[in-house]
Amino acid sequence: MVSGSRQIPAAPGPASSVADAGGAGSAGQSAEGEDRLPATQPFVEIRNLRKSYARGAIPVLKGVGDTMSKTDRLVILGPSGGGKSTLLRCVMGLETIDSGAITLDGRNYIECLSNGRTFVDRTVQRQVGMVFQHYTLFPHLTVLGNLILAPVKRNGEKKGAAIARAEALLSRFGLISKLKSYPSQLSGGQKQRVAIARALMLEPKLMLFDEVTSALDPELIAEVESMISELAEGGMPMMIVTHDMGFAKNIATKVLFCADGVVMESGDPETFFAAPKIKRTRDFLASILRGTKV
Repeated sequence: MVSGSRQIPAAPGPASSVADAGGAGSAGQSAEGEDRLPATQPFVEIRNLRKSYARGAIPVLKGVGDTMSKTDRLVILGPSGGGKSTLLRCVMGLETIDSGAITLDGRNYIECLSNGRTFVDRTVQRQVGMVFQHYTLFPHLTVLGNLILAPVKRNGEKKGAAIARAEALLSRFGLISKLKSYPSQLSGGQKQRVAIARALMLEPKLMLFDEVTSALDPELIAEVESMISELAEGGMPMMIVTHDMGFAKNIATKVLFCADGVVMESGDPETFFAAPKIKRTRDFLASILRGTKV
């Protein structure tokens, strides 16, 4: 599905704030004080990240490394099984890793320790939000209940303040009429937009989107992509896994091509789509344009 042709301009970096993400990993330590990231230091740095399953029998990430700035919208493309979603889950702290490290905004975030355990700094992890392919809304809660649950129960925010923020978010994204609706009463596009709003309630510094439109009917894709585009215009740094090439071209400031567990090519979207450097990338893009499943 090709989205609109409007190119989203590069945006200034967002204000610092604390967010949430659930996840696994060993207990981390707190980092205190305001962020003062030098202009030359990457906002996110991934170093030699390796991840396998079945005790090493199934390698998925084979030494992945890259960086993004605070103004980047990093789009990750590649064939199914190439490691894209696993990479996002590692950045979210939902997976243990076999080796490597990740820093976020100048802080050590995730690292494989010498004893083989995965260290995850929970304070830093709360600054990352993630939206998955499937909506993961609580079916027994209304839209409002889904949005205010974590801020009130985990962060201790006053319920009235959380409700006011939730209403403001829902109004901003055209969902205020669904305030008292349950997930079963929403369309797929509305569920995904509510899932994004729920992540934003925890004010993340970085948003991760994993194939958030792939389970939607074509007519519902545009409304979700429009919401993500609005966040991008507001300066939200983000990593996006998608197979929608039109959306990728419009929103990306940087593109990674992942296949066979490695980053095979990266660059600005203009160069990447117009003149990819390696044959594997060219074959992938040609397959997508032909509508061939890769």
